[in-house]
Amino acid sequence: MAIELSVQHVQSKSKYSKLIDLDSFCLQQLEQLTIQYPICFARIVYYDVLVKSHRELINYAPEQANLSQSLISFFRREEWFTEYYETFTLNRISLDNLDLFCYICPLGYKNKKPEYIQLLTKEPLSSKLQKYVIQSVVLLSKYFDIHLEWEQQRAEIQLLEHIIQRATHQLRNSLGLIGLYAKNLCLALHENSCKEQASIISESIQELDTNLTELIYCGHKDKLRVSLQDLRSVVEESLRGLLPLTHQKKIQISLPDTSTSLLIDRLQIKQVFDNLLSNAVHFSPESGNIQISWQVFHSEVIIKICDQGSGLSNEDTQKIFTPFYSRRPGGTGLGLTIAKKTILDHQGSIWVQNSPEGGAQFFVVLPRPKVV
Repeated sequence: MAIELSVQHVQSKSKYSKLIDLDSFCLQQLEQLTIQYPICFARIVYYDVLVKSHRELINYAPEQANLSQSLISFFRREEWFTEYYETFTLNRISLDNLDLFCYICPLGYKNKKPEYIQLLTKEPLSSKLQKYVIQSVVLLSKYFDIHLEWEQQRAEIQLLEHIIQRATHQLRNSLGLIGLYAKNLCLALHENSCKEQASIISESIQELDTNLTELIYCGHKDKLRVSLQDLRSVVEESLRGLLPLTHQKKIQISLPDTSTSLLIDRLQIKQVFDNLLSNAVHFSPESGNIQISWQVFHSEVIIKICDQGSGLSNEDTQKIFTPFYSRRPGGTGLGLTIAKKTILDHQGSIWVQNSPEGGAQFFVVLPRPKVV
């Protein structure tokens, strides 16, 4: 009887990839339980923090006839739940006038009510099967935590999109007015030097307007303008924009000689590197080193950016991608949130941790195009 189960099934997946909905995942786990003899009935009660209510799901073994509605109603009243059992422990419950054996394994206690899996079995569970049930409950609990984190981040990103759209609208009004006066100056001026400066203002306004348009669509998959791009070329372009800062602080930057091709929106991914590298330069000490490296695999590339700064606090690692959280004086706290959104919508992932040698190291994973 195959009853091996590993919590790594959830943990090995990127926490930021698209998750199946909770009900579907719970039903999958209940189905896995009810195909294990002698389990004939599995019921889960959990608290959905998003809708702020408890939910119930039930699954029967293929050969088991549905239990009576009166018995289900009895379970739902939870009058038999007479004590708070320790989480992730399997407890056998005595129920009168029931020919089946009843087990309870709590996941937790939220909103003053228990979350648990309830099982009915035709005979007592073996120690091996009891271990399997507990592992199933641990797996569900971890998936709930990951799903909640994913939903919270999605809500934060939606808030960010709203803020970006409002800010873009306000900025465009001012840019439009400045651009109008710049064009009038171009027509009115006759001196070459003044006319050239007015032209530069007008072109800069147009470039800013274009970038704002790109920012609005940042992360919308249907708006991604993907094409085959050279990774090293994109990173070098970001580094060129930082030359005044790196020269001022005498920072040395190491970059691999090798490269790879990625199917990406060049402007958006460049903005990601602009943000990551700008932070690395800002937090690096004078004459420090920034190491940029990548490992190319069959289906993805892992990019690492390491600095020699003071590193990250526990609060930093937990909140660094949260909107409006910033360690830089005068920072908006939006750069890394936008960077994360961009990477997610390219079907990649991004995370940060302290380097064993000191400083921070950011990791970016991007998929590689399939070779036909």
